[in-house]
Amino acid sequence: MAPEAHTITTRPRYLTHLALIVICVLVGFPMIFALVKSTQNTGQVIAYPPNLLPGNKLFDNYSEAWSTSYFATLLGNTLLVAVLVMAGKTATSLLAGMAFVYFRFPLRGALFIFVLLTLMMPTDILIVALFRLVNDLQWASSQSVILALVVPFLASATGTFLFRQHFSNIPADLAEAAQIDGAGPLRFLWSILLPISWNVIGALGMIQFIYVWNQYLWPLVIVNDNRRQLIQVALKGIAYSAQDQGNWGVALAAAVIASIPPLLVFLGLQESFLHSFALTRDK
Repeated sequence: MAPEAHTITTRPRYLTHLALIVICVLVGFPMIFALVKSTQNTGQVIAYPPNLLPGNKLFDNYSEAWSTSYFATLLGNTLLVAVLVMAGKTATSLLAGMAFVYFRFPLRGALFIFVLLTLMMPTDILIVALFRLVNDLQWASSQSVILALVVPFLASATGTFLFRQHFSNIPADLAEAAQIDGAGPLRFLWSILLPISWNVIGALGMIQFIYVWNQYLWPLVIVNDNRRQLIQVALKGIAYSAQDQGNWGVALAAAVIASIPPLLVFLGLQESFLHSFALTRDK
């Protein structure tokens, strides 16, 4: 009876693992396909049926992609903007979430509802108004364009909601004890809230980094200097060039290189991301 019981209990696990493996392969197939094709020449890239074996153009394609259109400079620009937005948006979201939970002020509930309503307004529908505002502030020039790329994205309704829900799950006795001990708001934030909020901070930071890294429309509208452009706009230009010249291996190599920074951020913060959404409050 023991072997039969063992078979009955373990078979569903094998089926579950098999299903998860198939899903992972399907999700990761576009990246695997791009990796393989980035090592091939033009004929192999466009061959039908597709050739899924690595080619011999690995060094040529990646070196040409790296030296195309200030590619390294644009990667640095995008990394700088993504880090600034990630840090600034996380800080403002943390302070806003703390204010909505631990401070009493008029219309607090109505203001929080207003913050949530802004989730229904994507940035794309605000492009014209935002462009006029940035021009009025004279941030569209080459010297100040970093402000135009960072400042409009320092507020986050999603981040405010996440921190507000996280702080709401912290027992109120903790704040009362800190207040009795004479800790002010900043001391309470630094000594108590921050140490127990790193998972939420890491999760929001990862989301915002990837969001900024993938921005295309706003940089395309606001940046006029090619040397100060962001990487997604550059990838579009490389794709157009590949379409004209037929050099798709270089375009795919550039896309693979551009995907490395967000991939590293995801790998570094994935545990925080998973744990932040696993937090529950014991009732």
